[in-house]
Amino acid sequence: MISNDRRKRLFKAMTERELDVLVVYGNAWQGDYLRYVADYGLLEGQGLAVARRDGEVTLYLDSPLEAERASVESPDLTVVYTPNIIAEVEKAMERAGNARIGAGPFKLLPRRLAARRKDLRLTDETAFIDNLLMNKLTSEVDAIRRSAKLADEGYAVFKTAARVGRADYELIAEVEAFYRSRGVDDNFMIMGVGGPEVRGMAPPAGKIIKQGDLVTTELTPNVDGYYAQICRTLVVGEASADQLTAFNVYKEAMEAGIAIVRHGTKASEVAKAENDVFRRHGLGDYVTSEYTRVRGHGLGLFADTKPQILEDVHTPLEAGMTIIVHPNTYNPTVGYMVLGDIMTVTQDGHELFTRTPRELFSVPAQ
Repeated sequence: MISNDRRKRLFKAMTERELDVLVVYGNAWQGDYLRYVADYGLLEGQGLAVARRDGEVTLYLDSPLEAERASVESPDLTVVYTPNIIAEVEKAMERAGNARIGAGPFKLLPRRLAARRKDLRLTDETAFIDNLLMNKLTSEVDAIRRSAKLADEGYAVFKTAARVGRADYELIAEVEAFYRSRGVDDNFMIMGVGGPEVRGMAPPAGKIIKQGDLVTTELTPNVDGYYAQICRTLVVGEASADQLTAFNVYKEAMEAGIAIVRHGTKASEVAKAENDVFRRHGLGDYVTSEYTRVRGHGLGLFADTKPQILEDVHTPLEAGMTIIVHPNTYNPTVGYMVLGDIMTVTQDGHELFTRTPRELFSVPAQ
């Protein structure tokens, strides 16, 4: 099981780092740190897991429903339900005495615990856990590979569902129905419908599809806790010359970024390769934070994780990392376009998981 592989690696890494206890925080939105340590995904509330390098893991939850579910789904954990998990974990840390205690992600750690950093001998181990999250085991990469296959299949469903007169939420409903039928319990999905007025993607808002619209989406299904993502753009009816010209810039940019992905390449170098294509086409203003967020990112137990693909993020890519390269941004002539493929980094390059063609898809207008 993947969870057993992760746990063995975690306790070995804790021993090497001479960490006696590791405290991790998670909530229903960002639960990847907690999932890595406790192999439990929260649906509501918040949780703290306390892992000891002798192999014991205690999961503290503030939701009685979550505690009940955890007791059934994770019988190898010690599950503690308490309305005040912060106080209970604080007591557990005090009982650890002179043990070396680490915590992460430190920016999300409850203030009451972080304030006692000195007397609890608490160290910020966010980077330590980030390294485990980013550098995947073979079994983790296999899960992402399976998720990527479902991302491709889900996009095929999305294309078929995109028709004139349909609301954006109807497309999402069809994709979600498909994923649930395939055992996918979570899919992060946003989309955009329209033309030059559309500057990004968002959850559905009831926008009705009409002829000539660009319809963009980002699908991110989850398999065994691991996410993979695909980004694609389609046009309703025949693509205009402007739409095709714009799309070719995105394709050129994505392929420029992917071409240099290999062990040792920096995230900043991938972002620059993408951005330089837009600059050469006179679109440099649209790779700034005013119009776009990132040029890609890591994927794993969270849908949008480190390393962020940005020109000021100099994290070296390492074999085993999984990332998506996506030069998603606004185009002043045709509106927001997206294009993104997922891959795992290898020593000599990368293994591409996305199989959907890199094209501006066209669907019938009638």
